[in-house]
Amino acid sequence: MENNKRPESMERITNMALANAFIAEQIEEIRGQVGNKKVLLALSGGVDSSVVAALLIKAIGKQLVCVHVNHGLMRKNESENVVELFRNQLDANLIYVDATDRFLNLLAGVSDPESKRKIIGKEFINVFADEARKLEGVSFLAQGTIYPDILESIKQAEGKKAVKSHHNVGGLPEDLQFELVEPLKLLFKDEVRVVGEALGLPHAMVYRQPFPGPGLGVRCLGAITRDRLHALREADAILREEFDKNGLAGKVWQYFVVIPDIKSVGVKDESRYEGWPAIIRAVNTTDAMSATVEEIPYALLRQITDRITKEVDGINRVLYDLTPKPVGTIEWE
Repeated sequence: MENNKRPESMERITNMALANAFIAEQIEEIRGQVGNKKVLLALSGGVDSSVVAALLIKAIGKQLVCVHVNHGLMRKNESENVVELFRNQLDANLIYVDATDRFLNLLAGVSDPESKRKIIGKEFINVFADEARKLEGVSFLAQGTIYPDILESIKQAEGKKAVKSHHNVGGLPEDLQFELVEPLKLLFKDEVRVVGEALGLPHAMVYRQPFPGPGLGVRCLGAITRDRLHALREADAILREEFDKNGLAGKVWQYFVVIPDIKSVGVKDESRYEGWPAIIRAVNTTDAMSATVEEIPYALLRQITDRITKEVDGINRVLYDLTPKPVGTIEWE
């Protein structure tokens, strides 16, 4: 079997018994692979990296060094929440790196989505390498790669183009000095959640909304500017707050705001007002390979629109994306 191909005979992980068997198997494999050396893990606080962290802690304990990189493309208060949860509550060996300027300077003027993803992915590896040089005995890089990442990144036998690049699949430099540890790479997202529950992670963490590795970089369409990135972060926070208040946070698999690099004419304070549109996307899926659009009550859409246009500078329209996957993707880039 190829390392990145899920065997047809592999049973889907749908219950605690199967999850526990998977965990036991992975712990044995991780210990055999790592030995007494250290592992560096990119801990975003998302489901995938959190489950990988829990697995590695069970397998190798303090040999795991978690690194949370704030690339300036996180959601509002995201990094602060990650540090509070993992360092202060879960007692993880966590290093926090604020690399905001480092990433945004590299992304300045870059509008092509694939170029942005590759820049972000490459710089992540550079940051990890910098942190690794400060440590002794680090030989491995752990990643929260899951099977949909692989399926969407490889070119299929029929010659289809890859849907998009993932920074944790095929984007690593050839001279990378770490050996990879990817215990979830043959699992779909719903299976990762079952494994997370079997590991005893908090329910809220296991069912936390997915967030792409490039973060808001793939939702701030076109060349990223700090003012539009700020508007995106604030609009997204309003959307999440309203979904929480109206009971949709646990009902909708993924919901977020996209802001393209276009402006339209609006009216504010009885004057012409050129602003960006905020595009709302809310979808449901089980495996991330297809997705349906969630029907949001019109009254709630009006409330969200009213808040975003009044509270966020630079936005003068709110739109709702009704496109399923396929033909669209879950993210816009």
